[in-house]
Amino acid sequence: MTTTATNPVPARSRPLVDGAAAASRVLAKLRHDPAGIALTLAAPVMLVLVFGYIFGSAIAVPGSGDYREFLVPGLFVTIAFNLIPAMIAMARDSGRGVVDRFRSMPISRVAVPFGQAAATALYGLGCLLLMAACGLLVGWRIRTGIGPALGALGLLVAFQFAATWIGMFLGLVIRNEEAAGQLSVLVLPVGMLSNVFVPTAGMPAWLRTIADWNPVSAVTAAVRELCGNPTAPTNGAWPLEHPVLASLLWTALLLAVFVPLCTARYARPRD
Repeated sequence: MTTTATNPVPARSRPLVDGAAAASRVLAKLRHDPAGIALTLAAPVMLVLVFGYIFGSAIAVPGSGDYREFLVPGLFVTIAFNLIPAMIAMARDSGRGVVDRFRSMPISRVAVPFGQAAATALYGLGCLLLMAACGLLVGWRIRTGIGPALGALGLLVAFQFAATWIGMFLGLVIRNEEAAGQLSVLVLPVGMLSNVFVPTAGMPAWLRTIADWNPVSAVTAAVRELCGNPTAPTNGAWPLEHPVLASLLWTALLLAVFVPLCTARYARPRD
């Protein structure tokens, strides 16, 4: 009688394997949801077209050149920082007991959140590419070459990956899909209080300081710099004077804070 030995997945690689399976689950759900795909792709397109054609010719940014070239990098960041879908999805899974079911399985506790974040970054990349194509249509241009532009794209994807962990943590705390949808309006001011739509120089001093140190402002300034688009006054704020470095530091800080918080919250049994 012979026996066949099995080769279990090494413990150190288990989170990646489980995370890949969790990401496949999220992407499979999206693939079978045509309405969700349409909404996911339509939102960035409408943002660029509305702001590009309706407001682009009516708004002037003093000293910043063409408004469309100033605006489109900021719109990229609003999509990257859109943590609302992750918040609602995790709140829905938590409220319906899906999180409890996954928690009872012999998989890494970080796997499911990691899979959600990875899947979000993947289809977010598709949204950003589509958005870039629409931006080129309305007059936005890349003026620095393919290398810096790819760097800007990588920075956006990394920032979206970090922002997704914030959304998942909030969803696990709220644990109710309807409440998460209602509270999502509180996330909008974070993106608005930045240099996405207008330079922060005209804001009151106390508000300008908050906007200048907003991670969204740093990433927006970094994308503008990497793509060679018009920039705004830095007001002497360190994140805006060193936007690429500041964006990397903000992304690392958000991951360092919210990956452990989200993982711990995910692993904690429901009260």
